Amino acid sequence: MATLKPFQGYRPPGELAPKVASRPYDVLDSKEARREAGDNPHSFLRVVKPEIELPEDTDHYSDAVYNKARENFRKFIDQGTLVQDPKRLFYVYAQTWGEKTQYGIVGCAAVEDYLNDTIKKHELTRSDKEEDRMKHVRVTNANAEPVFFTYPAVDEIDRIVATVAQGEPEYDFVADDGFGHRFWVIEHDATILRLEELFAEVPAFYVADGHHRTAAAALVGAEKKNNNPDHTGEEEYNFFMAVLFPHNQLGIIDYNRVVKDLNGLEPAAFLDRLKTGFEVRETGRERFKPEEPHTFGMYLEGAWYALTAKPETNDDNDPIGSLDVTVLSKHVLADILGIENLRTDKRIDFVGGIRGLEELERRVDSGEMKVAFSLYPVTMQQLMTIADTGNIMPPKTTWFEPKLRSGLIVHTLD
Repeated sequence: MATLKPFQGYRPPGELAPKVASRPYDVLDSKEARREAGDNPHSFLRVVKPEIELPEDTDHYSDAVYNKARENFRKFIDQGTLVQDPKRLFYVYAQTWGEKTQYGIVGCAAVEDYLNDTIKKHELTRSDKEEDRMKHVRVTNANAEPVFFTYPAVDEIDRIVATVAQGEPEYDFVADDGFGHRFWVIEHDATILRLEELFAEVPAFYVADGHHRTAAAALVGAEKKNNNPDHTGEEEYNFFMAVLFPHNQLGIIDYNRVVKDLNGLEPAAFLDRLKTGFEVRETGRERFKPEEPHTFGMYLEGAWYALTAKPETNDDNDPIGSLDVTVLSKHVLADILGIENLRTDKRIDFVGGIRGLEELERRVDSGEMKVAFSLYPVTMQQLMTIADTGNIMPPKTTWFEPKLRSGLIVHTLD
């Protein structure tokens, strides 16, 4: 069974929250972060993208960058930009996008749960990206950004969250990207205890977004344990910050593909090769967004096509073989276009569905790419089944929105 603990978070005073809150470190590059932080001294990008305060030619993985993160974090605390709550608490974090709102509980998951696979993963991590976040955790001695988890929905937890959300939020703002963010503090001791008890009955948590941050937080916690001869298991480093959303409130957005060339084929020959595994129908300038599994949109030479996978291309009894990303990867990207490794091949790029099909058109019409594919998104049930069976999804399969805002709360490791 899983563990979720309350903690003493560091948070901005209410009026500062919109100024402090930033997008997470991995959704914008350093140039974008410099522009976004601008002249706002409170932007949490100064902690999670600290290179923005150093010369532009600074190595982003140098000690100077991590030391600047620590310096800025301590400055935020010293200046009152972040203030620690007086006791261990849970929090509710709600995100709104259009007509949809999802409500998560902010707490601390257990390092041991990650190490024993009670926290389940569906993606591989890269050691260089892990080490980057581990250095950030080590030097700041904090989980500066929460990770994004899901869990099988529990009615009583839903009822508690709904009751809390009837109160006045600590924070309530709409960010520049149009996403709404609200935040409540759960201070009632009996409610905190009951939430601990309810989460202790949840069989597993699932990493939805933030595999590298999760791995880094857990691995640093394990390091601290191994380096502490008086370790008891109750130390703060045994836990790391997460926001947990019930599975039935989340949706996964499509994650699309663009490819630089047709592997030496002329467009007509490429279309003929596609017909081996797909029914191909041209829709012209009418964009095709798949509305059911095993259908794909394709944009080529200024025209859209609807591709329907033939039955022999997929295996609905196989959690991985049934995924549309697997069907496309095997029968188009590998067999026809010669792209075998999605992680390393420079001929392919990935476009989050939030950018819309017009972004696929733009990438192709500009001449940067030759062909684009739109996919039907993976479902939450597929994600959980794959994690439960110990499988790993192909790269760039899931895209979650809205992203968690950084800086609304921080967990320190002592």
